[in-house]
Amino acid sequence: MSESAAAVPDPPGRGAAPLSPEPSAAHDGTGRVRLSFAPSGREVKVPPGVTVFDAASWNGIAIDSTCGGHGTCKKCKVQVVDGTVPVSRLDVRAFTPEQLRNGWRLACLAQATADLAVDVPPLTTRPKAATVGVGRQVILRPAVKKRYVELDEATLSDQRPDLDRLLDAMDDLELTADLYALQRLPKVLREADFKVTAVVVDDALVDVEPGDTTGRQLALAYDLGTTTVVATLLDVTTGTPVAVASMLNKQQPFGGDVISRISATMLDPDALPRLRDLAQETLRELAREVCDEAGVPPTEVHEVALAGNATMAALALGIDPEPLGVAPFVMSTATVPTLLAADLGLALHPRARAFVLPALGAYVGGDIVAGMLATGMDRDKRVRLFIDVGTNCEIVLSDGETILATAAPAGPAFEGGAIRCGMRAADGAIEVVKLGDDVELQVIGDKEPQGLCGSGLVDAVAELCRVGLLDGSGRFVPDDRAAELVPSLADRLTAIGQERVFVLHRPHPEAPPEESVYLSQRDVRELQFAKAAISTGWTLLLEQLGLEHGDVQQVLLAGSFGSYLSPAAAVRIGLVPKLPVLRIVSAGNVAGEGAKMSLLSVQERAGALALLEEVSYVELSDRADFNDRFVELLAFPG
Repeated sequence: MSESAAAVPDPPGRGAAPLSPEPSAAHDGTGRVRLSFAPSGREVKVPPGVTVFDAASWNGIAIDSTCGGHGTCKKCKVQVVDGTVPVSRLDVRAFTPEQLRNGWRLACLAQATADLAVDVPPLTTRPKAATVGVGRQVILRPAVKKRYVELDEATLSDQRPDLDRLLDAMDDLELTADLYALQRLPKVLREADFKVTAVVVDDALVDVEPGDTTGRQLALAYDLGTTTVVATLLDVTTGTPVAVASMLNKQQPFGGDVISRISATMLDPDALPRLRDLAQETLRELAREVCDEAGVPPTEVHEVALAGNATMAALALGIDPEPLGVAPFVMSTATVPTLLAADLGLALHPRARAFVLPALGAYVGGDIVAGMLATGMDRDKRVRLFIDVGTNCEIVLSDGETILATAAPAGPAFEGGAIRCGMRAADGAIEVVKLGDDVELQVIGDKEPQGLCGSGLVDAVAELCRVGLLDGSGRFVPDDRAAELVPSLADRLTAIGQERVFVLHRPHPEAPPEESVYLSQRDVRELQFAKAAISTGWTLLLEQLGLEHGDVQQVLLAGSFGSYLSPAAAVRIGLVPKLPVLRIVSAGNVAGEGAKMSLLSVQERAGALALLEEVSYVELSDRADFNDRFVELLAFPG
C-alpha cells in the first residue's frame, strides 16, 4: 500500500499507525515514468521502479550523497512535491514526522513507480577547502618556455625552410616541431614580419605567436580530490598564482569514497565513461573559471599538472579502476606517460601537455607524492610524520634516512559521512566546538547551525572527553555522573529512542533532540574506528623504524580536512602522537603545492619520479598484528 506525500502518518513509536513495508508499489515494468526536477527544470523519463537518485544521476542532476546511493549516509534528501512515494524504514530515521508529511524522502530509496515532481536541495558545489599549503622555494626551470626572435626574411639567396630559419635562431635548444606549430608557422611568420615568439614545452616546439608574448607563460595545476578539486593558474615566468578556484568533484553522486566509485564501475558497465566525463567536466569548469578570473583565453595555457589518488587519476583518464579495489590492489601504471591536456577533456592550447604525478601504490597516489615533494620529506633529517586525513588516510614517516608510506581505511566520518548530523564543510556546518558553562560553536559562514563537519566532530568528541562526559571507552557517562561533573551541560545529554546523544544546538529552546544538531553514541563510535585505523597506521610505521611517539619532531596534517583540524583536539583523541601542539603543523593543500612545483621546475618533476625509488610502501592488511593493535587503540587516551 502506498501513501500520499501529503498524507503520511506519524512514524511508529510516536503515536502513529504502523508504516507499510519498504517501497514496493506494483507496476508491470513497461513504459516510462516522468520525473520533473526543481529547481533545474529538467524533465526525464525512466523505467518504472528506478530510484529518484539513479534517475537524477543518469541525467546529470546532482543529489548529495557520500555512500553512492546505498541507503547508508542519509544525505540524499529530496522533497516530493507532486506524486506518491511510500515512506521507508530509513526515511523514518532520517526525517521528522512533519518532514515526512511534507514529502521529504531519501532519493536512493524512493522508487519512481508513477510520475513525480521532485525538489532537489542545492548541492554545495564549493565546500570549504584549502587552496594553498606548505611548500618550498624552487629554482624556476619550467617545461614551458617562450623565446622571442627576430628573423631575416627569406630571399632568393636564402631559401631555408621556415622551420630551419626559426630553429637556427635558437641553436642552444634541440627541438622537434609539433604538426600544429608547422601548420601555423608560414602565416604567422609573414604576418608578423618575421618577429615571433616560439612556444616550447620540454623539447617540442608547440606554437609560434606573432610579436613578443614572453611576458606571460601560463600553466594549470590541479589537485583532483575525491571530494574537492582545486585548480591554480600559474604564471611560470614568476612562479606566482594568477587565479585559484575549487569545487566539489562532480563524481560525488557515485559515492563519497573511492571504493564506492570503483564498485560502481564493477556493477554497471556504463559507469566508467560517466565517471570519466564527470571528472573531466569538473576540470573543464575550473579551467574556465580561473581563466575568466585572470582575463586570459584558455588557449594561452600550455601545460597542466594533475595530482590525485590512483583511483581519481584512473577515472579521469577512463582507465578501469577495478584492480585497485580488489586484492592484490594493482595499478595499471605508476607513471602515466606525458599526455595532451585534451586527453583530460580540457580545451586549452591544442598542444598543451599534461603531467600526472606518479603514484606509489593503489592507495598512496600522486597526491601524496606531490605532498611529499612540497614538504621535502626526502630532504629533511628530522623525524617527520605526514598524515593526509580523509576517507582513505595516507601516512608517511621519515627518520631522515628511510621513508615509509602506508594507507589506513579511515571511513567517511571525517567528511561527515555516516554521522547522524554530519555534513561537508559548507555554510551552516559546525567546525569548532568549545565546552564550558555552555556550548560555544563556530559555524562556517556564520549561519544557523545545520550539521557537523569533520573538524567539528573531532572538536566535539575531544571536548566531551576533556570535561568527562565521554569516558575512555567512548561511552557517554550516566546522567547522574554528568550532573555531578558538568551540571550546566547535563541536560544536553539525552536520548533519541534507545540511543544516547549530546545536543550541540537547538533551533529553539523547546526543540526535541531529533530536530536539533546532536552528536550520537554511534557517531562517537564512527570517529573511534576512524582514528584507531589512522593511529594504528602510524604506530606500526614508528615500530618498523624502531621509534617512539616522542621521537617525532614534526607532524604535518595535510589536505583540506587536516588544514582545519585543531592540533590539540587531534592529540586529545589519539589521532596523532601525544606531542606538544607546536610540533603539529597544518600543512594545507600540499598536493596542490606539489603539482605547482612540478610545473615550475623540471628538476622538481624529476624529484617526484625519484620518490618512487626512495619510499617503501607498507601494506597494513598484510600485518598480522594490525587487528590487535587496532582494538588497543580504539580507546581515547587518558
